Formats: sequence, C-alpha cells, structure tokens
Amino acid sequence: MSSGAQVATRTGSLTAPTRPALLVLTLSLGVTTLSLLQSLVVPVLGPIGEQLGVSPAAAGWVLTANLLAAAVLTPVLGRLGDTRGERPVILGILVAVAIGTLLAIVTRSLPLLIVARVLQGSSYGLFPLSISVLRRELPPERLSVAMSIVSSTLGVGGVVGLVAAGLLTGDGGDYHRPFWIGLGVTLLTLVLAAVLLPRRAPTAAGRVDWLGAVVLGIGLVLLLLPVSQGNTWGWTSPLTLGCAAGALAVLAGWVLLQGRRAQPLVRPALLTDPRMLVPNIAGLMTGIGLFVSFLAVMQYVQTPPGVAGYGFGAPVLDAAVVYLLPGGVVGILLAPLAGKVVDRIGALPTLLTGALSGVAGFVVFALGRSEPWLVVTAGLLSQAWVTVAYAALPTLVVRAVRRTETGVANAVNSIARSLGQAVGSTLTVALLGAATDPATGLPRASGFTLVALLGAGAAAAVALVSLAGMVQARRSVRGDTDDLHDVERATAGAGEWSPVSGIR
Repeated sequence: MSSGAQVATRTGSLTAPTRPALLVLTLSLGVTTLSLLQSLVVPVLGPIGEQLGVSPAAAGWVLTANLLAAAVLTPVLGRLGDTRGERPVILGILVAVAIGTLLAIVTRSLPLLIVARVLQGSSYGLFPLSISVLRRELPPERLSVAMSIVSSTLGVGGVVGLVAAGLLTGDGGDYHRPFWIGLGVTLLTLVLAAVLLPRRAPTAAGRVDWLGAVVLGIGLVLLLLPVSQGNTWGWTSPLTLGCAAGALAVLAGWVLLQGRRAQPLVRPALLTDPRMLVPNIAGLMTGIGLFVSFLAVMQYVQTPPGVAGYGFGAPVLDAAVVYLLPGGVVGILLAPLAGKVVDRIGALPTLLTGALSGVAGFVVFALGRSEPWLVVTAGLLSQAWVTVAYAALPTLVVRAVRRTETGVANAVNSIARSLGQAVGSTLTVALLGAATDPATGLPRASGFTLVALLGAGAAAAVALVSLAGMVQARRSVRGDTDDLHDVERATAGAGEWSPVSGIR
C-alpha cells in the first residue's frame, strides 16, 4: 500500500482529491485573507485614531486585539479541527471573519471595531488548518511544493494589505475603505472552500479545553494592559503593577492547569522543553521586530518635518508603497531562496544570518534615518530578517521534537510568534506615546530611536539564541532527526497524531 493510501485509510479519506490545484488555490486564498487583514490596518492606524477621536495608544489596540485573539484562538481552533474536522472549522472561521469585517466596515465605534478585529483574529487558525488539509489530502511527494505555495501567500497578503490601504486612503479618505478588499477576498474564499474542501472524518475524539483557553486569554490581557496603559496609569501605579503581577500569577496558574487536564490546550512539557527554547524565543522576538518595524516606519515617514523637526510628511499611499512595499516584495522573492539556504547550511546558521540583518536594519533606522533611502534600506534589512527567520523556524521545530509531536510543537511556536507581534505593537505604541511632545502632539525623535533600539535588541536576542543553539548542537550526538526530509515524510504520514494540535 502506498504512503498516500495509508494516510487516506488512517484519516478516513475515501479517495484522493481529484482537483489538488484548486484545493491549493482555495487554501492559499484563505491564508492570504489572514495576512491581508493583519496588515490592512498598519498604514491607517493614524487615520483610525483621528476619525474616531481617540488617542494613538487606544487606536493601537485595533492591531493588538487582533494579535491577542490570534494567540488565544489558534490552539483552540486547531483542537476543534481535530475533533470536528477541518472543513467545518475552516468554514466557521471564514464566516466569523466575514462578520467581523462587515462590522469593521459599518461601525464608527472603537469598542465595536476592536470586537471586529477579534473576530478577524480567528483567521490565524486558517494556516495550521490548511497545512492539516494538505497533509491529509496530498501524497508526500506533492506535499512540500503545496506547503511552499500556501506559505508564500502569507507574504503576498501582507503586501496586498499595505498597498490596498495606501491606495484607498491615500487621499485622506475614510479608513473603512480597505476593509472592503478584505471582505471580498473572505467571501470568495468562503464560496470556494464550501465547494472544494473535501468532507473527512475527524482525526481525534475528545473535548476542547475551553477553561484553559479562557485562563490563557485573561493572562495575556493582563500582560499587555500595563504595557499599553503604563503611560496613562503611571508605570509604578498600583493598577499597572497589579496587572503585571496578576499576569504572572494567571499564566503560572495556566501552566499548572494544563498539567492537570486530561486533554490540555497545550502540553506543559512543550513549554519547558529546552529543545524548543530556541525556536520559541526566536519566534517571540521576531514577532516583536516585525511590528516594531512596521509601526515605527509608518509613523515616522508620515510625520510632517515642519512641525516635528523630523520625518518626510509622506501621505499614507507613499508611506505604504515607497517605504513598506519594497520590503514586502523582497520578502516574497527571498522566501523560496531562504528555504533552500536552510537545506544547504542548516536552520541555525540561517536564523543567525537573518538576525544579523535585523540588527543592521534597526541600527540604520536608529542612527541614519534622515534620508528616505536610509529608511527604505532599514525596512529591507528588517524584512529580510523576518522572512529568513520564518523560513528557518519550522525546521527548528521539526528537529527539536519527536516525530509524533510536530503538530503541537508548531502550535506552541505559532502562539509565541503571535504573542511577540502583540507585544511588539503594544510596546511601540507605548514608547512613542511616552515620548510625545505636548507642544506638537507628536513623538519626539528620541522616541523613534528607543523603538529602533527595541527592534535591534529583539534581533540581537535571536542572534544569541541561534549561537547558543549552534554550540549545543555541536555537543549533541546527531540523531535521525537530522534528516529533515525523512522527518517531513514521517510527519506527512503521521495519521495517528493530529497534524494541527498534536493531541491523540
């Protein structure tokens, strides 16, 4: 019996998909929806604050709430995919995203816009569920190409989101306009998914750890609240310190709770496994760097120099197309090459190289942002870091764990990346808010320097853990997990474990 037939038998598939190209197209559109909605608001955070009459810190929660929802919902949706099947969960996500996007279009209330962004945050579950569908439906020899195509659309959607926001709001127009693009792509994906996604039996039985999801969400909110509101409350105020202490207590309690659950949301062992420290720390720090770069560049280049003494007074369209789009295009072109580099020299050296590029990019922004070409260069270098890191992280995760734990290990790493993005956006808004000049209402130039140093520190942390991992790897005995292709083939055929959550 062929490996593809074995997978079909174990997962309840009756036949192989007759239209694999259309299946890949549908899943790619879903992942495009994810990254499109993520980046759509980055160029319009300023207009959102102005048109809703709220502070930059409050407007920043339009982005942070989306990332926070992603960190909480991704493992929950993965577990639902195990117990209910990928098709109904993917369709449910797309319906929720469509409702959230429609709400974002019609509302002029910040609280309701944040609710809409939370609903849109469920789209992050589309990527692991899409990989699960591919692993279930395609034979191993076609799997790697299909996964590469779907993965590359993360970068495509991000670029489309930035450009669409710039085009539709470049004349000072309504910030609601870009969400129409997101709604159109979401509805198209929903129709294609309803028609083309095969019906398959669930891969696991059991329940979702809803209590664990709620406790995790409370802990993450308590963690981000003092960071975002510290300037308003005071960094040493009882409320700020109380939230920080509460976050530590709740998250520690969550880890203990997961250890007591028969079917935990995340196995505690994967949170403390030394082999997972490198990819998880790298994912967290790279997520921070990604949004530090986006937000700092967007606000800096749009600042009128005649008022603040820095910046270029760029309209939203120029900010998106001239300063952010080049990095996005480089990311798209670099992604397939980065995968080949990982295979050739190894994941850790590749991760180290990318991190050094990130350090260089943020140093350029910190010290030499007086000319537009320097800011563009800084963006190119930082985007290269993110692209290379995200290419190397899946390989590090696969090599760090047993073959039967690949799915859940990637889910944990996904949480780390989402949490890093949320922390990066929150810290950037907080630092720039703390540096606001009362006379102009704009951040002082020193605020952007601090933000750049934050990004450089995040990249340096990735470089350090990469070096530590390389030292540890030299001391370790090479095992069978060194053969990445064998691991990938085993993962593709591991029907006895869920490809999303890794829970039996």
